[in-house]
Amino acid sequence: MAPKDIPRTPTLSAKHSGIPERLADKAQHAKSLIFDIATKGQQPRKRPLAIPQGIEKPTFFKAIDELSQQLGAENVEFADQPLQDGWYMEHPNTHDAMYVLDEEEFVASAVVYPGSTAEVQTIVAWANKYKIPIFPISIGRNLGYGGAAPRVRGSVVIDLGRRMNKILDINPDDHTCLVEPGVTFYALYEAIKARGYDHLWVDVPDLGGGSVLGNTLDRGVGYTIYGDHWACHSGLEVVLPTGEVIRTGMGAMANSSSWQIFPYGFGPMADGLFSQSNMGIVTKLGMTLMPNPGGYESYLYTFPEEADLAPLVDIIRPLRIGNILENVAQLRHVVQAIALSGKPRSTYFQGQGQITDNLARQIAQRDLNYGDFTWLYYGMSYGPKHIRQYKLDIIHKEFMKIPGARRIDPTSLPPNDYFWSRDRIAAGIPDIEELRWVNWYPNGGHIAFSPVSPVRGPDATNLWTIARSRAAEFGLDIFPAFCVGLREMHLIVECVFDRTDQRMRENALACMRAMVDDAAAKGYGEYRTHLVLMDQIAGTYDWNDNALMKFNQRLKDALDPNGILAPGKSGVWPARYRGRGWEMGSKLDGRSEGDGVQRDGDKL
Repeated sequence: MAPKDIPRTPTLSAKHSGIPERLADKAQHAKSLIFDIATKGQQPRKRPLAIPQGIEKPTFFKAIDELSQQLGAENVEFADQPLQDGWYMEHPNTHDAMYVLDEEEFVASAVVYPGSTAEVQTIVAWANKYKIPIFPISIGRNLGYGGAAPRVRGSVVIDLGRRMNKILDINPDDHTCLVEPGVTFYALYEAIKARGYDHLWVDVPDLGGGSVLGNTLDRGVGYTIYGDHWACHSGLEVVLPTGEVIRTGMGAMANSSSWQIFPYGFGPMADGLFSQSNMGIVTKLGMTLMPNPGGYESYLYTFPEEADLAPLVDIIRPLRIGNILENVAQLRHVVQAIALSGKPRSTYFQGQGQITDNLARQIAQRDLNYGDFTWLYYGMSYGPKHIRQYKLDIIHKEFMKIPGARRIDPTSLPPNDYFWSRDRIAAGIPDIEELRWVNWYPNGGHIAFSPVSPVRGPDATNLWTIARSRAAEFGLDIFPAFCVGLREMHLIVECVFDRTDQRMRENALACMRAMVDDAAAKGYGEYRTHLVLMDQIAGTYDWNDNALMKFNQRLKDALDPNGILAPGKSGVWPARYRGRGWEMGSKLDGRSEGDGVQRDGDKL
């Protein structure tokens, strides 16, 4: 299909999840790169409509008809059509577009579209009546971690974003906002600009199409000083699994004047129960916004050797803790830099197995703008010029202690170089270029290994050794990025595969499972993950005979006695499912479903 024949992506003016007009051409180019090499066509469904276990077919259809009458038929849809994977901007809300198991494992039975918190309550009451599992999403673009797919096959997906997408408040004095689930980073940024609030910045992740609310609840990160999104939230409105509505923090006061400016309120702080959890459905989120720092300057350093990783991380640690390195910056590997060209792997290498560093460095010297390197560090300095220069001089002195280190002059880079995308993101301007490495294979899917560690050279080496050696064992290329917080770093290891290649999918999953176990053995735990890995990773948080999981299970059973809300999310299963084979450990049997659920009258 020629680029001109590919339908245009909807814009924000036409759809809540659309692309800003300023990025429309760039989105079209990204879409064409994906579809120009795609070989996967639309296939008929292999399995019938996915009705959840424990629900009889007539009962299910009766229940859906009842819900249609309550919400309006146009707001309830069966998920019985052929599965279309789409792409980042036009993704499904019925299944995992980047599936690593069979594409029909994690699939919805229906999708519903509430328009208010009251309608979310209606859905929750309905689910309790029939004991039908429900799975809420905001936008559903967390594609490397399962996207919009429910953990329990046949769950009814609650797509909060389509009709609950209002920016309820932007306070230019307090530097705060209040948003519904369907507000994307694109939408929030464009709204702030449209209102002329140039003194407000939005901290944005690598791609701007995700939900501000959803990303924050999943503890996602961005790349300004406000990069820890969960730390920047203030105030939640939540529908509990039994249907009650609460507001957290200062919002618990009926006439609160301080909901978005003081997150703690009085008494126990409940907010954490609703982050990465299945304890409630968040319908409103308050966030703090960053003040315009009065100037900014991006920079890029390269480091030649793989062994430079450990000494470089030890240099980074005190600079980051001291806020000389002041944003959540990234240290990336040469292979990912090559993949960001958007060209498939076959352009560079026709052989089997992992691309070697030597070959990658040769390709980089030939095709990229940075010379010979193994690691790239993208950073940003904020403030007036004299303040920036003071910090940049310190950074340069320290980074140049690595033999062969070089600072790349940004003026030498063409406008389409990926550096400028990182420049925009670190300045709070959402972009769409990060997609390009998914084209490493046709029909590209990806799954991530995301451990957290101290910012220390030996820890970085440990994790890199685990990731690199396991990927080599399974013949895979990986794209690692160290994202450095104040006192910790996330290593995001993306593994890309061809979704149509079952063997490649199996290898990718086996590789991820091995990495998780290897990391846990050395004391490193993941901070977020794909649906298929949730049980395994939850099991690694095993101190005191899995005391935390037992605590979470008690909370789940108290707040959700019928076990209807997102069963299995983050490895937390309600009593109706526990002990019935639903948990997916490190076994590679590819099975995502258990043997039924507890029915009324059964013993737990």
